Amino acid sequence: MLSRSLRRRFGVTSFAICVAIFAMASAADAVEPTKKVLVIGIDGCRFDALQRAETPHLDALMEAGAVAQPTRIFPARYREADTISGPGWSNILCGVWSDKHRAMDNEFTAPNYEEYPHFFKRLKQAQPDAATASFSDWSPIAKNILSDSDVTLDAEREDHNYQLSDVEIVAAASKHLREADPTATVVYFGQVDGAGHADGFHPSVPTYVKAIERVDGYVGELLAAIESRPTRANEDWLILVTTDHGGSGTSHSNGHENPEVACSWLVVSGDAAHRGKIAGERGQVDLVPTALKHLGVSVDPAWKLDGEAVGLK
Repeated sequence: MLSRSLRRRFGVTSFAICVAIFAMASAADAVEPTKKVLVIGIDGCRFDALQRAETPHLDALMEAGAVAQPTRIFPARYREADTISGPGWSNILCGVWSDKHRAMDNEFTAPNYEEYPHFFKRLKQAQPDAATASFSDWSPIAKNILSDSDVTLDAEREDHNYQLSDVEIVAAASKHLREADPTATVVYFGQVDGAGHADGFHPSVPTYVKAIERVDGYVGELLAAIESRPTRANEDWLILVTTDHGGSGTSHSNGHENPEVACSWLVVSGDAAHRGKIAGERGQVDLVPTALKHLGVSVDPAWKLDGEAVGLK
């Protein structure tokens, strides 16, 4: 507030103008930060193995956010889809269960993505100028589940060496996060699932745990890229991290009755997130409404989403 001497000097009218200028400046300082979402998918990552591994970056995200664990990978009403990646990532990225999106396995014979598309399309319906990007090294993510992103990298190798292709993924995604202006980005890493199939899905398997630790390092690179953005101070990032299934032995197919397979987890982290455990029974389908709510998109009941927003303040 201006002093009495300034009010006497400038007069009432000038004083009012000065007050208006100060108010405008304060309003400019209070501009709502730009909402952004980063989804990190770690295929085939058991939560007990994640807890065994040295994962400082994922630990920090969990400490600064909310965690749903366990998270259902299929609904109580329907068990016809296999407990594998095609149905899992469709649940996660479309926000509906497999009796709606119809991705029953990894063959994608007759998916119903036209009626139940991935959340990028829902975002674009509400915000046509929103910028979307997808980085993955399991081809069905790019070709089937997350089609029509503004930016797409499918880095799957012919030899299916996900350890090498994950390196390509994190380099490209980090560059994009640093230099572009994305609204919603999905980054998928495949090597943890690859290690599980090769040597076993279990916290006692050194190669499986080591793969989780390597991916945690990539998570750190993605977070560092966000923090290095010149506009970071005016942005509100929500980080969502999840997996599609667990594993038992070297497999996870037909795991409906096996709790080592039939569970996932979800981390909701950032300034907009609550801290602590997310109460109640949660499902993979909660990720999409959570991302959309943060981005300011109202869910249309006609979309028939199966989940709800979780972990947000």
